[in-house]
Amino acid sequence: MVDAFAPLSFTRGPAMKNRIALAPLTNRQSNEDGTLSDEELHWLSMRAQGGFGLTMTCAAHVQENGKGFLDQLGVFDDKHLDGLTRLAASIKKHDSLAIVQLHHAGVRSPKELIPGQPVGPSEHEETGSRALSTEEVKTLVADFIAAAVRCEKAGFDGVELHGAHNYIICQFLSPEYNSRNDEYGGSPENRARILWEIITGIRQLCSPNFSLSVRLSPERYGLRMQEMLDLAENLMASGQIDFLDMSLWDVFKESEDHSFKGHSLLYWFAKLPRHGVRLGVAGNIRTPTDVKNVLEAGVDFVVIGRAAIIHHDFPNRMKADPNFQPRTFPVSKDILSAEGVSKKFLDYLSLMPGLVIKE
Repeated sequence: MVDAFAPLSFTRGPAMKNRIALAPLTNRQSNEDGTLSDEELHWLSMRAQGGFGLTMTCAAHVQENGKGFLDQLGVFDDKHLDGLTRLAASIKKHDSLAIVQLHHAGVRSPKELIPGQPVGPSEHEETGSRALSTEEVKTLVADFIAAAVRCEKAGFDGVELHGAHNYIICQFLSPEYNSRNDEYGGSPENRARILWEIITGIRQLCSPNFSLSVRLSPERYGLRMQEMLDLAENLMASGQIDFLDMSLWDVFKESEDHSFKGHSLLYWFAKLPRHGVRLGVAGNIRTPTDVKNVLEAGVDFVVIGRAAIIHHDFPNRMKADPNFQPRTFPVSKDILSAEGVSKKFLDYLSLMPGLVIKE
């Protein structure tokens, strides 16, 4: 039986004190210019204090025109350093790994939130996005790398590259969104080139002990399951990353690809050789029983999202009582407020059906 509270070491950086990580949750609590707000500092610090072995920020955009949502945390300018430094120190004070998720929304950047036109790997008529030139792709790579350097300077243990959920790295990986004919389009290897170049650059410019990870999703948005399995396997075999974070939507569901029916998404990724790289998974992990079942399936750690919103101390509660029954949605505004959810975050959660009790 896997102990959810056994430490977990990595090739680089400090060990996790347990096998439970906080997911990178959109919360819309930063200031409009991307600087950290006291509300976001409080919300994330509560999760670190609540026992999460790894506390990850929301997606933080690496270019001003890569903003994906209102009041998003920024990492594209040195003006963000002060807040990032305070956040890293606050998370690490509670013996939790401090990780920033690096992000660019690509074609999903709302026009009203960014300067200029949204951009992506190829022109996208539905969103009015234009294709990046080859030189602009190289600038984007450099800006991801610069953001990682900035995060290390702020004191974070590492960064995660957001290659999931149809944001810009994912858009490059998808043959549905990427119809380029330069070195960043065409074959699976070319479509993944931007990701490998970012990884190489971060490894060259950040310290040898700086943690680097990647988040992928295996399907939707034109992604092909076999290609994502191959990419996951290659990333782990490369030795260039320290953990792979698979966002599976629901860890227990089967693939939408008929070639992979008969087993859960969790099964297909848990069976890949890891070469010392750790594997975490996210997707509908809500209870201590879920945590145990997922760890028993062979992954190294779990990534908790919605359950962490309504229980800032999910790990501490589980450690004290392995059979504790978490709250279920919808919950009251008073409960959310007590869990560190600010008014801006509450307004965002209220937009999603079934999360907040209507009063």
